[in-house]
Amino acid sequence: MGKLNIFEITLNDALGVFYAGQILQGHVTVELNEGMKMREIRLKFEGKAYVHWTEQHHTGSGKNRRTRTVHYSANEYYFNTTVPLYGKGLGQGDTSVLPAGRHTYPFQFQLPPGLPSSFEGSDGHVRYSIKGTIDKPWKFDHTTKRAFTVICLLDLNREPTALTPAQGENNKMVCCLCCASGPISSILRLDRRGYVPGEAIMINAEINNLSSRRMVSSSVKLKMCTTFHATTKSRSTSKDIVKVTRGEIAAGGSDYWTGERLVIPPLPPSYLAGCQIIDIQYILELTVDPAGPALDLHVPLELILGTIPLQSVVQQYSRQQQLPITAEPLPTKYGIEPAPLAMPYAPPTMPSAPPTMPSAPAAGFRELPPPSYSECVFGKVNIKDENDSDHTRGDLNYAPVYTYYNWNEFNK
Repeated sequence: MGKLNIFEITLNDALGVFYAGQILQGHVTVELNEGMKMREIRLKFEGKAYVHWTEQHHTGSGKNRRTRTVHYSANEYYFNTTVPLYGKGLGQGDTSVLPAGRHTYPFQFQLPPGLPSSFEGSDGHVRYSIKGTIDKPWKFDHTTKRAFTVICLLDLNREPTALTPAQGENNKMVCCLCCASGPISSILRLDRRGYVPGEAIMINAEINNLSSRRMVSSSVKLKMCTTFHATTKSRSTSKDIVKVTRGEIAAGGSDYWTGERLVIPPLPPSYLAGCQIIDIQYILELTVDPAGPALDLHVPLELILGTIPLQSVVQQYSRQQQLPITAEPLPTKYGIEPAPLAMPYAPPTMPSAPPTMPSAPAAGFRELPPPSYSECVFGKVNIKDENDSDHTRGDLNYAPVYTYYNWNEFNK
């Protein structure tokens, strides 16, 4: 057994979820089996966006054909701060010996305003982390790492189109052996564009198959479309998130979607505000799949995914549960001034509520559930980077955590 038994970073907020402008607090634990000579123990607080992908470029032809790999990348730093906890940074000389036993060092760090939400994507990420280092003279350093989530508030009540109904339509001719067999047409309707994770999108659609060929199926899916901006080029990717499917439509037949539900899982808010090198857009898309060799028919509609629900939606849920509505003044701490929002429930207690939630209602009020916090639907990724060694401690498998309004559970 080596000298170092425990070297870990613990946050006071067990979920590790914070909002821009909040104070992050925690402590570092170092447990030694015997004394260790070191220069210092320090923490580095880092918030950055990073984009990277490669492409194969070909030049020449025949025997002179050459292939080269081109790297595209960009960085954007939000903070990069190092804080000493023990050692020379505190004026204790070039080296010192930390005695055997368990040592605890508290810390706190003020998060800057205007930070973008945490995000992990295929070709880039917005990532926030704390890295601890035991700096040893003439020997390899000990390191440990802890990622945490930042959520950027997106209030749907401030989005002009969030309450706007949306409709899209499309049609095409279905051909068979170069002869037209007739058209298919589709219409997709939504009563609004703005949603929060946990809400169910109520789907209304109409599909008319006037061709002589059957349609294998129709489906509606939610897609995340992400654009990554490198210094000299941009790249867009699309990822399917959740999907609802219906059966076949006979030749000459029709099919109607009437209020089918598609529940939105935990996801980052639209746009990724505050980040200049990654953009996020959400698309709800109706697809009709013809039998045989033919291209699908698509009807896309853009949605806005926020972190604070529409006031009218909260009131609707309250009426369904026969709850009284109260309007209370909202705090404007951290410089955030949300639109008026009447919400008959208490703010979440873990982590500290964002500064947009009203205080708890008077005694006797039945409460809707507050937003909870859930790991991103895409799951965990490995956050080890080029500055981490094979000996870096800590949980390097990490998933961002987002707000999730579990109203559907409440209605069961």
